[in-house]
Amino acid sequence: MSRHYPDRPVVGVGAIVIDEAGRVLLVKRAQEPLKGRWSLPGGMVELGEALPEAVAREVLEETGLTVAVGPLVEVLDRIYRDPDGRVSYHYVLLDYLCRPVGGTLGAGTDAADAVFAPPDALDRFGIVAATRAVIDRAVAMAHP
Repeated sequence: MSRHYPDRPVVGVGAIVIDEAGRVLLVKRAQEPLKGRWSLPGGMVELGEALPEAVAREVLEETGLTVAVGPLVEVLDRIYRDPDGRVSYHYVLLDYLCRPVGGTLGAGTDAADAVFAPPDALDRFGIVAATRAVIDRAVAMAHP
């Protein structure tokens, strides 16, 4: 099934990775949608793959980090329409709180860059409002 102009929603996962210093892992997207924008690492669930496995795989592929996958933070959909109003992308996303446990940070597949940023510095990355809300919820969960 094509992700671009799909015939049904595509299931994806995202990771809100928070390190010991309380910083959040961000990736600069190298592919559409949101190419060139900062966001959370994540991607599509593969057939036969459990959700936590998909989260860990995507983070490793995009950033070189291994993570411990924690609780579900948010379930949301992202629907992108073209100028004619047709659905060009439709994702159902499950975002999980994670913590890094190994690896070396660097941009991998589907990422042009990867950084850890303090939550109070996220505005300079131009993160979309829905992503910022998920990050804020995860930070509150990680530090009650």
